[in-house]
Amino acid sequence: MSQRADLPAPADWTPTRREGLARLERFRPAMGGRYASSRNHDGGPSARGNVSTLSPWVRRRLVGEAELVAAAVADHGASAAEKFVQEVFWRSYWKGWLEMRPGVWRAYRDGLSADRAALGEDRRLARRVAEAEEGRTGLDCFDAWATELVETGYLHNHARMWFASIWIFTLRLPWRLGADFFLRHLIDGDPASNTLGWRWVAGLHTQGKAYVAQAWNIAKFTGGRFRPDPRDLAENAEPLPWDAPPPPLPLAPAPPLDPSAPTALLITEEDCLPETLGIEARGLALSRLRAAATLQITAARSDAAVGPLVEAFDRGALEDAARRAEAAGAPVVERLSAVAPEDLARWAARAGATQIVTAWVPVGPVRDWLEAARPALGDVRVAMVRRQWDDAVWPHATAGFFRVKKEIPALLRALT
Repeated sequence: MSQRADLPAPADWTPTRREGLARLERFRPAMGGRYASSRNHDGGPSARGNVSTLSPWVRRRLVGEAELVAAAVADHGASAAEKFVQEVFWRSYWKGWLEMRPGVWRAYRDGLSADRAALGEDRRLARRVAEAEEGRTGLDCFDAWATELVETGYLHNHARMWFASIWIFTLRLPWRLGADFFLRHLIDGDPASNTLGWRWVAGLHTQGKAYVAQAWNIAKFTGGRFRPDPRDLAENAEPLPWDAPPPPLPLAPAPPLDPSAPTALLITEEDCLPETLGIEARGLALSRLRAAATLQITAARSDAAVGPLVEAFDRGALEDAARRAEAAGAPVVERLSAVAPEDLARWAARAGATQIVTAWVPVGPVRDWLEAARPALGDVRVAMVRRQWDDAVWPHATAGFFRVKKEIPALLRALT
């Protein structure tokens, strides 16, 4: 598919911490009232000045959540920056909620496999899904968003909600296939935010509440770029059959790091900021590591092909992380990709490491891969280090966002 002239080129996404921080600085003046009043407007891929577009960098922790909220509060004050700050905490809420309910992720993956199998048995359904993914439904706004997603790797948050609602309630397609389509193509695709966002639209997150895309809302917040006929959209969004999520499990404690053990550092696309991981405070300097490596397993996002823009951003982010780790004193960083669990074990064995230290890998495909690799690692233990931000925010994600929201003032005092 050729790049459309009205869509930004993939080169606009530079997967480095330096670029992320530069974007943060450029957006700082807009983090207050301007963001609050304009954030819901989708002016199209060439008009993104009302939102930060920092999510691909935050997704990989090239830029940290604490850095974002500290900048917003410092420049605008907690009151004026409230909406921007809340959006940062929403992302952490989703991650903490799923972290304490890993069964919801497993149910999504199992259900996706069943949905994929159904496509092989129902040619009409397979054709309709293909038309939706390729932007050939005949609904102008939806088709434009499908094209924008695949060709740029990004959609405005409001467009994501409209798209998901139309996919589920107008086109009546399986929601998990839509969530998978997003996760394969969104550069900022996050297992928690994506899965739970689609569940929320479908009415599976909050009982009895689903999100319906309405023609007047689309026309208003796209500035009239799209004016769908109300008759072409589902008038009502009846929530999908309710399946109550399990109660939250206690947040798993981070395993202790043994500073005396021969240790290797593993960097994944879940956290590309190894130099601030804090292992020195636990008695292990980067310079004392036996080995270091990046592990790219972007393909684990889905059993279908992941978009090239996602793969390229992961690759570039890990390359940037490797350079910074080496500059901070780590050994020369090996690049591991498309490896089998046995390859990870052999890498640790070559280094003589009995411990692998890595940033906390939250529930999702990378965690699944590491869990599957544990038998091959044998006596090599994996110590995941959880960041202070997650330790502070995640325990409040036991129910709805309100429980996190009411803690934001105290969390800001503690974390910024």
